[in-house]
Amino acid sequence: MPSDSAPHDGNTALTLPELALQALRQAADPFGMLTAPWRAQLAWWTHPQDWLRQADESWREALALYEHGVQRLLGVQPDDPVAPHTEDERFADPVWLESPSFDILKEGFLSLDHRLRTLSHQAPGLCQHEQQQAHFWVHNWLNAIAPSNFFWTNPRAIQRALETGGQSLQAGMNHWLRDLKAGKVLMVEPDAFQVGRDLGTTPGQVVWRNRLLELIHYAPATEQVRAQPIVICTPWINKYYILDLNEHKSLVKYLTEQGFSVFITSWKNPGAELQDLSFDDYLQEGLGEAVRVAREFCGVPQLHLVGYCIGGTLAASYMAWANRHYPADQMPVAHWTLLTTLTDFAEPGEIGVFIDEDSLRMIDQIMARQGYLDGEAMALSFRLLRSNSLIWHYWVHSYLLGEPLPAFNVLFWNMDTTRMPRQMHAFYLREMYLQNRLVQRDALTIAGEPIDLDRITQPLYAVSAEDDHIAPWRSCYKIRAAVNLAAPVRFVLSSSGHIMGIVNPPVDPPKRAYWVGEPGRNDSSERWLEQTPRQAGSWWQDWTAWLHARTGELVPAYPAANAQFPSLGPAPGQYVLEK
Repeated sequence: MPSDSAPHDGNTALTLPELALQALRQAADPFGMLTAPWRAQLAWWTHPQDWLRQADESWREALALYEHGVQRLLGVQPDDPVAPHTEDERFADPVWLESPSFDILKEGFLSLDHRLRTLSHQAPGLCQHEQQQAHFWVHNWLNAIAPSNFFWTNPRAIQRALETGGQSLQAGMNHWLRDLKAGKVLMVEPDAFQVGRDLGTTPGQVVWRNRLLELIHYAPATEQVRAQPIVICTPWINKYYILDLNEHKSLVKYLTEQGFSVFITSWKNPGAELQDLSFDDYLQEGLGEAVRVAREFCGVPQLHLVGYCIGGTLAASYMAWANRHYPADQMPVAHWTLLTTLTDFAEPGEIGVFIDEDSLRMIDQIMARQGYLDGEAMALSFRLLRSNSLIWHYWVHSYLLGEPLPAFNVLFWNMDTTRMPRQMHAFYLREMYLQNRLVQRDALTIAGEPIDLDRITQPLYAVSAEDDHIAPWRSCYKIRAAVNLAAPVRFVLSSSGHIMGIVNPPVDPPKRAYWVGEPGRNDSSERWLEQTPRQAGSWWQDWTAWLHARTGELVPAYPAANAQFPSLGPAPGQYVLEK
């Protein structure tokens, strides 16, 4: 990840146009929405031979598009010069192929999309980050002007308006006014679900609360449980109930039914009054306290720790911290699990387009004013990573087609955002993402201890997701090389993405698949995948078998609350309800 946004290799003096673009970005465009594409264009102008080759390819594509249009107007239906991707629902309606005029419009847009994205991604003389950033914003601008997003160039919208006598347009206007009031393009109605009634319904009790978290202990579903409890450190970028959506999609319910005692963190949604919360605080007052309470509650010296997303990054930091902080015979965690977690941020995926000095400087300024980074800002950045499916899909269906929003629990959770406290988030973005110091031995000091992942010797079960664009699986795989050579690692690649690869209950017939194996420290991700067979079904069953072999003897089930840690209220608790 680059340490600043200056172009090229740092040895070439900037030209006047490049200086102007840099000044414009620092003054008015910190995320490069306009300046990144302009810089890519400028790069082509300063490389005339490369530009001529691209001009020749552009001319060939324009000629092929012209020939296609003429043939369509003459009643011939040739192959498309640029075929839409099979998953691109914008042009899935048969009329885009059957109607010459709409087919020509579609092909004109796809040709423009292909050419401009190629030019931005291959711009000469730019570093990889600048190319990716230019491509990202060009792609988003093109997504915004797709013909499917406008009534008169969307045949399905026109047809629906005719079929409904204009009622779809009236409904679309009402939906637009609703979203205007909400300040965003909604994906689900705000009252479609209620946490505690429809979501987060697995029985349990809040047994610990401080300024950072509530710790929920779930009621046992079996007469006996494994002696060592499971503590799940959830991400505080969203709310914990993604792991307890409903009775059919609940990881915690599944674990209790398999005979485990489960604790889970429900994080405080911080306001400006908690802006000074640090990553150290999240480790000590947050995860550290959750581990302590669970051990004392069950009366055991060790437990199993699970971390998900940023909660996994915290768990990895805690494991390195604890291995240095405690004597070996007092280590509170016996083994651990990571779910779609980055520890090496060198290749963080598409979210990396927002990570450079100019972007972080603006985020720092926003957080200095507010005391936090608002959850809506983070949600928008993630939606931009998949703008066709997470923004323009709802634009078309809500406004142009006048359709009601679907009642989808994952989308409701996705819109139920949280805030990031200023000090913690600034540290996380700069030290983890920008500088990638978590995998550098002793480069970070957290809660008074130098952090070295190589000190971690406890067995690890690590899960990644094939289509994850937030924590790319090949980057997640790097944990194998980061932890100690003596640490046994079982690595899983699940089909689907960052959420559904984890919320992946066993069903019959199987909907998904996974790869699982125990890579050597020097095995590359490519080699591991080549020699690991694909298995149909859910990794949950493999994981629970792994856990049963390690979490101790069966003992009488622990109650949801006890005399030492009495109930502070039923699950889902209070913090998860805070807006």
